[in-house]
Amino acid sequence: MSAGSGDPLAGFDTTVHAPHRLRICALLEAAGEAEFGLVQKKLDLSASALSKHVTVLMDAGYVEQRKAVRDTRQRVWLSLTRQGRGAYQGHLAALRAITAPSDPAP
Repeated sequence: MSAGSGDPLAGFDTTVHAPHRLRICALLEAAGEAEFGLVQKKLDLSASALSKHVTVLMDAGYVEQRKAVRDTRQRVWLSLTRQGRGAYQGHLAALRAITAPSDPAP
């Protein structure tokens, strides 16, 4: 979703909002890029559960993967796309707007 309308809630993104996907986005935002196994370990998820959530994020255009050989084994590296970074930041802004204390009436 786009937050361009001026409504802080416009950035609320149900794709990002799911707890595991929110945590994946947060980890990738901080790391820039992370190996699948590291993300799996940090979030304490099974490979199949992580793969399912990553697929949802990839289908939305929010996450991309890069495959590389490391220690003679194929590894998958995950990172947020520019669109994914914007969706994540917009979602955080919407959450802040939802949880911010209301201005008292004058």
